Amino acid sequence: MEKRQISVQVIESLRRGLPPQRGVDLYSVGGEKLIEGVKKYHLRGIAEQGIIRFINGSWGSGKTHFFRLFREVAFQGDCLVSNVELNANDAALNKFERIFYSIVRNISTPTYFREHATAEAAPFGTVVRESLGYLATGSRTITNEIPHEHYTTACGVLMADHSIDVDLKKMLQEYWKTFLPEAPEPSIQEQTRAEILQWFSGEGMLGQYRKRFGVNKIVNKDNAKLMLQSLAGFVRLSGYRGLVILFDEAEMTYSTVRKTALREAHNNLLSLINNIESLNGLFLLYATTPDFYTHPKHGIVIYGALATRIGKPESRIPRALDTIWNLDAVETSLPEYQDASRKIRQVYADAFAQAALSLPSDVDVDKFVTKLHEIHPSLSHVRFWRALMTALIAHFDDHQEGQIRPAQEVYEDVMERLREEP
Repeated sequence: MEKRQISVQVIESLRRGLPPQRGVDLYSVGGEKLIEGVKKYHLRGIAEQGIIRFINGSWGSGKTHFFRLFREVAFQGDCLVSNVELNANDAALNKFERIFYSIVRNISTPTYFREHATAEAAPFGTVVRESLGYLATGSRTITNEIPHEHYTTACGVLMADHSIDVDLKKMLQEYWKTFLPEAPEPSIQEQTRAEILQWFSGEGMLGQYRKRFGVNKIVNKDNAKLMLQSLAGFVRLSGYRGLVILFDEAEMTYSTVRKTALREAHNNLLSLINNIESLNGLFLLYATTPDFYTHPKHGIVIYGALATRIGKPESRIPRALDTIWNLDAVETSLPEYQDASRKIRQVYADAFAQAALSLPSDVDVDKFVTKLHEIHPSLSHVRFWRALMTALIAHFDDHQEGQIRPAQEVYEDVMERLREEP
């Protein structure tokens, strides 16, 4: 995707006070040491080990921004990424098979992410298609029709990998068959591919898959963790360093579930932690609010074994080797706000070239940020980052229109809009 298109997307997201899907690295400040530590200690060796880390952050602390930055870093490190929102209805940790389905549905490849403007994650079919090309020719780009020798080569490599479940292998091969010359017309091809992807998503009955594709099981609660291990093996076989899974726990996810479901969720999480080192190629990043650690009814404090394994957030700047990265301990300084704002000025200029000459200078941007920082109450329920980003775009819009308002007026207008939003 071209630079200008990304820049426009960044500006339009920040105009609403929201982190953009792409381009957060264009203006991020303050987290350089943590990101460099992740690259050095984790991503470089991800193929030989499994890793789990936790993020602690109150609402508005920047978890979404950090996840999107982390996703770009993972893609640059040649990993696949799946962003999974944990909630009590669709993907609760007490039903691990649903977690697996959600991981598969939300996997993105670096190629897809680079070439598509849409915010939706790539379908798993993109991963399977690119793997066929990689295993057959060394290139992840393939046409809609491949010769038999390419299919045979890919299948040979797949079948020789003993880390991947046999039924998962069968379904991958069936998907690859749809690219052979004798495959039926496109509409039937797409239907077959959709049916195969449904198997990965836990849809349909075993009988129909056994009859159609010769498999002996579907993904369920009894085998979901083993299938996740197989998925990681397939990702590594396809030439990627690993699979990064970003678990975003919705606030108060477990506050409404039954006690038995909560204990099962905690057991599943403890099992993941205890077995993570054997899950080569997986990096699990689990983002929570402070209640996850301390709530007397549904926090991990009620489960001693889990609380001991995870620990508690520490009140210091997070480091890559820490088990918990505490975003609530990160305090952004005025110079960092100014640095980010100058970077956003450049993004705005890249997005709207005709406005570049009318934008305020870096010195004037620093003054505007300083004024906003003085105005914004420290105890406001709207975080300063959000108020700043939204006000900054409005300020640049004013300069482009030639009607420049005082910082106080811009701030009041922005805060009125932000307070009305849910």
